[in-house]
Amino acid sequence: MTNQPSQLFNAIDSLLSAVDDGTVLPVPAERVRLREAAGLTPAAVAQALGVRVPSITAWEAGRAEPKGERLEAYRRLLEGLAHRYPSSIEPPALAPSASADRPGPSVADAPAAASVPAAAAQPQETPDSQPSAVPPAPKHSSPAISPTASSRRPAVQKAASTSAADPRFPHGPLAVLDGDGSAYGVDGIVLDCPATSIVELVEWTLRESGLGAAKLNRHGKDSDPLIVLTAAAAVKLGLPERLEGHEQRRSLRLPGDHPVVKQISKAKWQLTQRGFGPWARIYRKAQGRERQCVQLAILSWDALDERSWPGVAEMEPADITRVLGVYAQRVITPRGSTAVSGLELMTALRPPTRAVQDHASGNWVSGYNPGSLGTEPVDPAPPEATSEHPVVVNCGWAGGFLNEEAYQWVRAVDLLSDEECMLPFAVGLDLNTAFLAASARLTVGLSAPDHFHAPTFNPKIPGSWLVDLSHIELDPRLPSPFTPDGTRPTGPAWYQTHTVAYAQELGHTVHPLEAYLRRETGAYLDPWHDRLKTAYVDTLADLGVTKDLSDAEFLAAMERHKQADPAMAAVLAAIKATVKGGVGKLRERPQGKSYKQGERWPALERPTWRPDIRAAVISKARVNMHRKLNNMAKMTGLFPLAVLSDCVVYPSPGESPLDFLPYAASSKPQPGGFRLGPTPGLAKLEGVQSMLWAVDLMEQGLNPARHIKGGDAVLDEGE
Repeated sequence: MTNQPSQLFNAIDSLLSAVDDGTVLPVPAERVRLREAAGLTPAAVAQALGVRVPSITAWEAGRAEPKGERLEAYRRLLEGLAHRYPSSIEPPALAPSASADRPGPSVADAPAAASVPAAAAQPQETPDSQPSAVPPAPKHSSPAISPTASSRRPAVQKAASTSAADPRFPHGPLAVLDGDGSAYGVDGIVLDCPATSIVELVEWTLRESGLGAAKLNRHGKDSDPLIVLTAAAAVKLGLPERLEGHEQRRSLRLPGDHPVVKQISKAKWQLTQRGFGPWARIYRKAQGRERQCVQLAILSWDALDERSWPGVAEMEPADITRVLGVYAQRVITPRGSTAVSGLELMTALRPPTRAVQDHASGNWVSGYNPGSLGTEPVDPAPPEATSEHPVVVNCGWAGGFLNEEAYQWVRAVDLLSDEECMLPFAVGLDLNTAFLAASARLTVGLSAPDHFHAPTFNPKIPGSWLVDLSHIELDPRLPSPFTPDGTRPTGPAWYQTHTVAYAQELGHTVHPLEAYLRRETGAYLDPWHDRLKTAYVDTLADLGVTKDLSDAEFLAAMERHKQADPAMAAVLAAIKATVKGGVGKLRERPQGKSYKQGERWPALERPTWRPDIRAAVISKARVNMHRKLNNMAKMTGLFPLAVLSDCVVYPSPGESPLDFLPYAASSKPQPGGFRLGPTPGLAKLEGVQSMLWAVDLMEQGLNPARHIKGGDAVLDEGE
């Protein structure tokens, strides 16, 4: 304590020096006023400074500050604008500062006067006041002194909150920690984190940060706080900037003898079985109802995969917080890859247990939560498993497997008509989150499978059916709805309920030879679907793509939506990856060269290893696609050139889907075919190429749907 006064004096001297050097910028509201007064757009300022528009937006919102040469250049711009457009309102005297001894975590406050309410920051009009030609400046219009030494602290907090109001978690679900100790939280807040080690960081997070998120279901658990570490923060806390050495890169985790791992163990904290990797979970046994767990994500270890979080790892900390904060609010606090988060979201929305009263003792105990998958893993039926699964290996199963996968089909070139080849364009349509649309109101099995011989088919019972569909003849210009490659079945095979039901829908009789069916059923994925659908639609709306647009307006909005706000575009990409990855995790395969067939692997120990549910989603999605293809052929006479998962390519007389999609005389889309729109299951433009280009690929045995966008598409197999 004896050194505290000298430390405070040194901090004040540093602050005064920063003011003298001109490295303290005006408050954010004044930055906006100056730019708007000059008639400059954020894009113009960004181009002059050599940065992106989101950086300018973050500086003007106080979520981040420029550094180095850009700080000097930005200060010079603001000084020049202030000279040309001076404020018409004199700044009042500064309000007394709040006590330095306030309890709780240290929060970087608004410059000069944290105790002044936001409403008081604007001059109050009186009945006699005259409107000014210059937009009113904020109360502190001159360059203000920041209460901290770091120029990266935001000056004001945003008025609108992106986190749910919960007094237990006043600072939101997560923070991005930078090397200077700034922990960037949602809504522009910045916490001062004094931690110099991982152990100190964990304890600060749980005791002082005020981070976390409320449970998504009343029977569930609160989300653990997430701390995302920049490269500088990782190094400061004793971690390598990158995972070094072949063994660490291969296993994606620190070795057990690393000093940080030893520190964690010495402090009586634990790591999960995955160890200390890009997503590290550090915990102690819960005390009563209070969980003691912190989730860490290390950016420089590729915690945020570029495919799922495009551009996010390169953003400023405050912008990273914005992206992850919106995702946490609309989906779930990230707990790993988007695939892991998608699977965890299922459990968070359908917790396996709930409190039930024991009739004998009267005590409340943990019991099964109806509609969930419970707490114990369930082995699949042999045809639902993978070839290396113990169920298959131990019984010597040789009866075949479900092959419910996404479409990967190309029409034979000799089935193209002259009229089709004369059309100038090939237009690709993509169905929005097709797997998500298929999960809506999807009845799946909740219990273990039972084996039946020669059962009567019932489309309401989820399961796997051995049935011969090879006798069903369909137009060869369409893919078969019963196989992923679109070829006609050659004999009895295993199918999921939706596939067999579609054969009945097409007017054919089915006679199953065997079946594995489940007696307990339910729409397990309904809350998962509803939450992700809302997240997807709301995020598209933030990017200017709303439900009320006409089809032409929708296509135009989709063409520019990624440029509207790169941060929200990244959220949208993460939501789509959550859907695909979550479905794929239902059938996670073993990893590692040391694995031997017949051994159990870690994923089998969780109740959510359910390949039958994955098969049900993909089967329904493929059937939905074929139903639209069939209806389009009936309404328009058009047949697809190729299908890849949720993308279909059609020959077209024009470059737009509007040139071949069916519309009624009232200009409304015909029901049953493909329709344009922003909701799951509706279509958007994937890409346009020449018909000659498409035919050339087809002759080479390649799928035009994979390349129609201009690059190589990834087959959405739910893996």
